[in-house]
Amino acid sequence: MRGRAATSHGLGHRRDWRFWLLLAALLAILAALFAPRIVQTGTVRDVLVVVDVTGSMNVRDALSEGRPATRLAAAKGAARDILAGLPCGSRLGLAIFTERRSFLLFEPAEVCGNFAAIAGSIDDLDWRMAWEGDSYVARGVHSGLELAAGLKADLIFMTDGHEAPPLPGGALPSFDGKPGEVAGLLVGIGGADPSPIPKFDQDGREVGFYEEQDVPQENRMGPPPEDAASRAGWNPRNAPWGGEAATGTEHLSAMREEHLRALAAQTGLGFLALGAGGGLIAAVEADTRPRPVEMRVDTAAIPAALALFCLALLFGLGATTSRRPDRLPTR
Repeated sequence: MRGRAATSHGLGHRRDWRFWLLLAALLAILAALFAPRIVQTGTVRDVLVVVDVTGSMNVRDALSEGRPATRLAAAKGAARDILAGLPCGSRLGLAIFTERRSFLLFEPAEVCGNFAAIAGSIDDLDWRMAWEGDSYVARGVHSGLELAAGLKADLIFMTDGHEAPPLPGGALPSFDGKPGEVAGLLVGIGGADPSPIPKFDQDGREVGFYEEQDVPQENRMGPPPEDAASRAGWNPRNAPWGGEAATGTEHLSAMREEHLRALAAQTGLGFLALGAGGGLIAAVEADTRPRPVEMRVDTAAIPAALALFCLALLFGLGATTSRRPDRLPTR
């Protein structure tokens, strides 16, 4: 009889701790069902990402996911990193640059709800989207700033800074906007050493590299340079630039950091050389403007997690003690 009483007491005690765990889980589930949403103030960002798709972006002197890649591939990877690094509620738009303008693909859209669509659009960017072979980078940045201002977004412009043809006299074109009115970042992509630019046929097949005679080595629009009179074959009327073709290294391309820094200073943008040790997301956060928003945070996850813990503990201990009843604590 005493043995049966002791066993009955142990079973009652066992039912006691199971009962309390089950009750705690039930209360936690009820709390999760009726948990309020609290309002918190967070910061989001609205950005327009412009990617250079001109010919020099096909140079293979960049890195993407730790592997050698074209500059365009590195730019696409950086754009995906920005997309993934923006908090929910932020908006991201996408545009391409070629010739002398930034062309909008889509207006800024909320990043979390449209993540797959935005990421897919970034992945589909291609050099074949360029409609001209020229690359007036400075004018493209000016165009991008105007575009971003109309969208009430900050500008992130990704380029190697290679002007083709080169700027007359190397001077930046005038900027009609107000420096700093639109915040943003110039992201320089490419290596510091000049590299050959891949050449493609009309079907998009790579057929070699551009040679010196294939590209303009000098911009002969506007007045001639001051040293024109000392050039061979110079004639003030018939050959104001000299009588011989210009020579140079414009058929080779490197990331023009000095040019991009001057352009950033002219427009009030920040500058980052991609892969130079600086963090891209940190630079984006430093050079774009946060927008405060009120966000509703669901608190149901906390009591739901507590309920799951109680149930896991209940069944875990139950399975253990049912196999080894001799080790069940009596107190």
